[in-house]
Amino acid sequence: MKLAIYQGAGIPSDVSANLMLLEQTATTAAKQQANLLIFPELFLTGYNIGDAVKQLAEPCYGRSLQFAASIARECRLALLFGYAERDGETIYNAAALIDAEGNLAASYRKAHLFGAEEQRLFTPGQQRVLHTIAGVRVGVLICYDVEFPEAVRALALQGAELIAVPTALMFPYTQIPRVLIPTRALENQVFVAYANRIGVESSLKYCGFSTIAAPDGTVLAQAGAEETLLVAEIDRAAIAETRSVFSYLNDRRSELY
Repeated sequence: MKLAIYQGAGIPSDVSANLMLLEQTATTAAKQQANLLIFPELFLTGYNIGDAVKQLAEPCYGRSLQFAASIARECRLALLFGYAERDGETIYNAAALIDAEGNLAASYRKAHLFGAEEQRLFTPGQQRVLHTIAGVRVGVLICYDVEFPEAVRALALQGAELIAVPTALMFPYTQIPRVLIPTRALENQVFVAYANRIGVESSLKYCGFSTIAAPDGTVLAQAGAEETLLVAEIDRAAIAETRSVFSYLNDRRSELY
């Protein structure tokens, strides 16, 4: 699999403009033969926009996701991007996974909500998401979720080979992409792709450092603080090779935990 991450600022509260940016980026990624393109958390709406997120929230089969599905189908690549999902009166911080045929493979709802503002605006999700994209078993988490080792381990035990993480990480928490993401990859022998925002949005300054880590903890690609399209090759054979050296999954003693 060839994996791509878009690291950028987006346009707060302008869903149409962000969909246009999604389309432009998908076209560029397709020319590089990418199979999966990941965007940041709440990419369609903006992250730090307060109550406006409630007005911009859409059902998972709403107009914006239908348009994104047409982009995936035309570009022949899978998309993963953050959006605000409305289910009746309930709002979720969600991520849509759309396959290369334009099918909505999954809508993952963030389980671990970060801080009082997220907890005020959103309802936490309850289910894990795992889907095969281009022959790779992809598990989805959002931002704060990946900071809980149990969340990544549960997906790895279900057969995930790549953990894809749209995020909106702000300063000063640069130790997350620099230290924790490679650690999550190594301790589970999986690939981890962490797609962050940049720029300033209201009171938040995002730190970038989008990262793609290999099963042995090696950083395959990492951005700085600029807008970029990060691309790396995912070789599934590296998972078995690493697990022959680091046998954490087989050597667990779950009866003690």
